[in-house]
Amino acid sequence: MTDNAPLRDDAPLKGTGVRAAAALHANLTAPALVAHALRKGEGRLSAEGALIVRTGMHTGRSATDKFVADDPETTGEVWWGKVNQKLPRGKFDGLKTRIQAYLQGRELFTQDLYAGAAPANRIRVRLVTTGAWHALFARNMFIRPAEDELAEFKPDYVILHAPDFEADPEIDGVRSTTAIALSFAEKLILIAGTEYAGEIKKSIFTVMNWLLPAKDVLPMHCSANIGPNEDSALFFGLSGTGKTTLSSDPARRLVGDDEHGWGPDGIFNFEGGCYAKVIDLNQKSEPEIWAASHRFGTVLENVVADPRGRLDLTDKTFTENTRACYPVEFIPNVELSGQGGIPKNVVMLTADAFGVLPPISRLTPAQAMYHFLSGYTARVAGTEKGLGNEPQATFSTCFGSPFLPRHPQIYGKLLQKLIRRHGANCWLVNTGWTGGAYGVGQRMSIAHTRALLRAALTGELDKAQYRTDPFFGLAIPVHVNDVPDEVLDPRQAWTDKTAYDKAAKELVQRFVANFESFAEHVDEDVKAAAIKDAA
Repeated sequence: MTDNAPLRDDAPLKGTGVRAAAALHANLTAPALVAHALRKGEGRLSAEGALIVRTGMHTGRSATDKFVADDPETTGEVWWGKVNQKLPRGKFDGLKTRIQAYLQGRELFTQDLYAGAAPANRIRVRLVTTGAWHALFARNMFIRPAEDELAEFKPDYVILHAPDFEADPEIDGVRSTTAIALSFAEKLILIAGTEYAGEIKKSIFTVMNWLLPAKDVLPMHCSANIGPNEDSALFFGLSGTGKTTLSSDPARRLVGDDEHGWGPDGIFNFEGGCYAKVIDLNQKSEPEIWAASHRFGTVLENVVADPRGRLDLTDKTFTENTRACYPVEFIPNVELSGQGGIPKNVVMLTADAFGVLPPISRLTPAQAMYHFLSGYTARVAGTEKGLGNEPQATFSTCFGSPFLPRHPQIYGKLLQKLIRRHGANCWLVNTGWTGGAYGVGQRMSIAHTRALLRAALTGELDKAQYRTDPFFGLAIPVHVNDVPDEVLDPRQAWTDKTAYDKAAKELVQRFVANFESFAEHVDEDVKAAAIKDAA
């Protein structure tokens, strides 16, 4: 049987509730999946061979359409609210049955994959989808088992992916025709009414955030790399803050760009691929990601190209959230095991839309806990449906609030314990605006950010002189090689110092208001380290 030929039996559908398919394509490799995607008119090739696809009306996650089944076995442990909306068990079962019926008898693509590079903390995932390109996305994104591991593959979690199926709010108890619904008891994920492939990726991230704390392992929304001295570093941050860009460093081996776990033996990637934002991607400043985005096997979401397939990475016609999904090995300097040692440095990235935070500051363990729970950044246009063209200030606890099925304090206390146990250096890095707020100032120079991180990760900043910022209580280095001193001081970067003071005070007030939501759950040293309103 060729790689391109459909299977004659339905064994790959075992455990999915879908009993038959018109044609079933199980565990096809990238060339075959690209061929099927082109045959079905799902996309076209770029001049270099990447698969260009459109995701329709959904060009980002539909955060308000995410639901969790109210299972008796798990209801007491779920962090219910806007992030995890409660879906009655009967409604979940009804939606499941309707999606299974929809998939029945259609041409289907299945992929059997792993999430978690560390075998002790790995889950087996089976995706069933109608889209060849979605199967390729998942194959690029997750960890691909060896061929001899597929014969006896039994999934721990199943994803039923029906992007063209429309949910019915009256029948299914959901908000719109789009639904992303998870049952932790049944170990089943339903995705309907959206072609945006990021929903597949983030659903499994949510599952890992559910499972790992019970094993005393911290799941993290962060990228990671390893230096020449085998020193691991973590980069926390939401979409658009630079996790992918800053972890792809030619001087350090990439572990992964977005999702990791930290356990007793070190860190490990959840995934086997990268999902990089490529709007305005520059070959000179980000050569590794640029090269990976111009290769056969890569999936390009909502990227604009001319009739000959030549990419225009500056074109925002469809969305600002243009993406490239590729296997991690497309990055030349990569740690193929997906694992690293205990982190020596923990970096928290923020894209400050007010332009008042310093480009880098050193954090005490208590400050690190505070900023982890705060998760301040600016949500960047396009990463979620409904955002406008301008960034919006937001506090996303643990730098990953949309993906936390348990209460944030569980993850916060795990991080606090790990930092204290291992003595990691902690840093807050602003990759957002300087010299003024969004619309007035300019985005922080990538070259300056890389120089600051290099100084932090190599130990250069251990010997630096620091001053304390009067508004946020942050320790800011006075001088760093290759970075102008005035850049290090955000107030000096503003022409209008009075306007800076006003903007800084406003952000302080936002921090103070946000802290009220979790102050009762933290230790006294974290309360003492909190940003305070001097007024």
